[in-house]
Amino acid sequence: MCFSGVAAAGEGLAKPVNLPAYDAARPPCRAPAGLQKKLVFVQDNKREFMQGTGRGLEAAARARGLVYSVAFANNDPALMIRQVGDIAADKTGAIVVAPIDPPSLAPALKKVIAGGAYVGAIVPPPATTVLNAPQYLTGKVLAEAAAQYIRTRLGGKAKVVLLTHDGLQFLAPRFTAMRDTLRTLPGVTVVADISPATVDKEGGYRTMKTILLAQPNIDVVLGADTVVLGALAALREAGKARADQFLGGIDGEQEAVAEIKKAGSPYKASISLASPIFGYAMGQQAADWMEGKSIPQAMDILPRALTSSNIAEYERDTANPGAVYADPSRRASYLKMYGNICYDTRDKYINFPWSSETR
Repeated sequence: MCFSGVAAAGEGLAKPVNLPAYDAARPPCRAPAGLQKKLVFVQDNKREFMQGTGRGLEAAARARGLVYSVAFANNDPALMIRQVGDIAADKTGAIVVAPIDPPSLAPALKKVIAGGAYVGAIVPPPATTVLNAPQYLTGKVLAEAAAQYIRTRLGGKAKVVLLTHDGLQFLAPRFTAMRDTLRTLPGVTVVADISPATVDKEGGYRTMKTILLAQPNIDVVLGADTVVLGALAALREAGKARADQFLGGIDGEQEAVAEIKKAGSPYKASISLASPIFGYAMGQQAADWMEGKSIPQAMDILPRALTSSNIAEYERDTANPGAVYADPSRRASYLKMYGNICYDTRDKYINFPWSSETR
C-alpha cells in the first residue's frame, strides 16, 4: 500500500507490533525528492564499537556514490539535537544515529523522518530502521561463558563486578540475563552492580578505581567492551590484574580482540556484534531508501562469542563487510531482518522499543 507522502510521519508505530520477516521482493515505491545524496553518521562518542560502525557506513556510502560525513556529539545530548536539526535543514537524504538521550532527541528525528529522509537508529527509536541485538541473549551468551570459567577454573567461587547500562532501557535486558545466569552459581558474589557515568574506557576506569577501594580482589568483570577495557586499565594500574581473572565484554571491539589473543591477559571473551557489518548494511539500506526501494523496518545483529578458533574469520569479515553483505549465507549469520518500509510508507516508522525477543 502506498500513501500520499505529504509529511507522512506523525507518531509512527507507537505501540509494539510483531514484524514479519523482511521481504526483499517487495515492490518499490517513490524515491524521495529534493534530498541530497548524503549519509551522515550522528555519532555519540569515539568508542571502537562506534568507530567500526562508521567504517561500515563509509564503505557502503563509497560503494553507492553517497557523500559521507560524521557529526560527532562527544556525549553531549544538546549538541546532538542541534546536529540533527542542522541535518534536517540541509535536506540530507540519510542519517544513522547512536542516540545519547533518546527521549530528548526523538522530536528532532521525527522531523527528519517527516521530511522524507532515511533514519537508521542504533537501538533506541524513532527510526525508519531500528538496529538492535537480542539483548537478553547477548548478555546470556557472555554470562554463560563466565559461568563456565568460574566452574572449571575458579572452583565455583568468584567476586564479580557488573558494569551496566541500566539507565538505557533498551540495553537493560543484557544485564538482567547476566544476573539470572550468575544467580545459579552459589559461590558467586556480585560485589558491585553499577552503571559508569559514561559508556567509554574512562567511565570504566574511574568506576573500577572506586570499586577497588572497597574490593581489592576481583575475579570477574562483565559489561560492554569499552568499559571493561577501562576497568582492566584500572586493575593493571593497581597491580590487581591476574591471568586467572575473567574479564568479558560485549561488542567485539578491536582492543578487546587483541587482549583475548594476548597470552596471560585477564580478558577472556567478547561477544561480537560486528559493528562494521551492520554499519555497512545500514549504509546500503540508506542508499536503497533514496532510490525508493523497500528496506527492513528492523534488524537484529546476532551475538557470537569470539574464541581463539574463530577470531581470524571474524577479523576477515569485519575488515571487508561488503563481501559479507554480498553473500546471503554469511550475511544471515550476522543479521536478521524484519518488516518492510519505504518512502511512501514512512508513517509506519518504528516508535517503540523494538526487540525480536518476547520477554
